[in-house]
Amino acid sequence: MASVAFLGLGVMGYPMAAHLKHKGGHDVTVYNRTTAKAEKWAAEHGGSVARTPAEAAREKDFVFCCVGNDDDLRSVTVGPDGAFSAMKTGAIFIDNTTASAAVARELGEAAREKGFDFLDAPVSGGQAGAENGVLTVMVGGEQNVFERAKPVIDAYARMVGLMGDIGAGQLTKMINQICIAGVVQGLAEGINFGKKAGLDIEKVVEVISKGAAGSWQMENRHKTMNKGEYEFGFAVDWMRKDLSICLDEANRNGASLPMTALVDQFYKEVQAMGGNRWDTSSLLARLAR
Repeated sequence: MASVAFLGLGVMGYPMAAHLKHKGGHDVTVYNRTTAKAEKWAAEHGGSVARTPAEAAREKDFVFCCVGNDDDLRSVTVGPDGAFSAMKTGAIFIDNTTASAAVARELGEAAREKGFDFLDAPVSGGQAGAENGVLTVMVGGEQNVFERAKPVIDAYARMVGLMGDIGAGQLTKMINQICIAGVVQGLAEGINFGKKAGLDIEKVVEVISKGAAGSWQMENRHKTMNKGEYEFGFAVDWMRKDLSICLDEANRNGASLPMTALVDQFYKEVQAMGGNRWDTSSLLARLAR
């Protein structure tokens, strides 16, 4: 059993912290910007509540974090009462936020100067993956630090991989989002085409999902897409945040992302339709207008 803190109890962090408590068997202290939510978590799971990130991190072996973006991440780490001011020598900070590779490297250096270790470890699998403890975790950091942290991360993960130095986890997550964007757009166009052609979409997917066109998105989203229901996954607002990170990084490294840039603009149109909180499969709604 390790002494653990978890910062950020959103739709992902809330169940991830619970898996650390129950599946991992760890002593968990939680912090959330809205204290009432942290108190609710503690009442449900039996952990402790901290009033600041620094209080949560003090004397902990592992500090996990899952917040919204780079600015949120800086706030809970190096901001006033941030976790980095209180972490003990030899502890490990594990960041599950989807953020930029630049902020990961920045915080990795800050951690090194203070005598503790840092891993950037963004996750994939959505709310359902978090609730079921089967997330994919893409990690950047040193091998020996990864090996110490992996048994703890395993509490909420199905797959945990070390991708390279600090920042490599975030870069891998960017690839993940780039690939999802293209697959969902293709699926949306296919379903829209099938509807216009008068085909039975369920029969079509039953056949083509067993061939080269098959994908996780097809298996898990085609039914709700066909019904025009978009309340089942990662929100458009968050996807646009992630794609912005991808496009910014591409501008730095010279990669060409024409499809990603186009799909990002399609999601902008979905937002204009009022679909900010719809899931990413709502690209079909844009085509079906």
